[in-house]
Amino acid sequence: MNILVLCTGNSARSIIAETLLNDIGKGQLTAFSAGSAPASMPNPFALKVLADNGHDTARARSKSWHEFSGADAPVMNVVITVCANAAGEVCPIWPGHPTTAHWGVADPARLTGTDAEKLAAFESCYLEMKARIEDFYEGGINSQNAPMRARQIEMRFPDSQMITD
Repeated sequence: MNILVLCTGNSARSIIAETLLNDIGKGQLTAFSAGSAPASMPNPFALKVLADNGHDTARARSKSWHEFSGADAPVMNVVITVCANAAGEVCPIWPGHPTTAHWGVADPARLTGTDAEKLAAFESCYLEMKARIEDFYEGGINSQNAPMRARQIEMRFPDSQMITD
């Protein structure tokens, strides 16, 4: 079973979600992430928060969603947007017509301030995403219940907002 996590830049929230889905799930599914206008690389604060929490970030990279829309791409069972921009954009046609869900999490990369304030915003994003993903996996996940669970998380957790100045 495959899940694709989308965001505009694929540098922070979607990278964090991809890593958490793969690590917490321990093989129950394969998560990928991508963006409509991907950054050149993952945000260093996202990588630091992941590493500080024991996650391997060696394979983390920003990717275009076009990598996952071609004929040779893995078929996705669920596509989750984590930012309002990606949720509102016209997405490619995904092979297999996966279930879609929106897990809106405030963008820590938009925060201005000191490095300590930025790091705190990324830690908050990490914890918020981790809570959603732990809830998603509660009771076990399989190809039959994953789409329903993704939509339940969408309803259970409202979009978060972050002060950006």
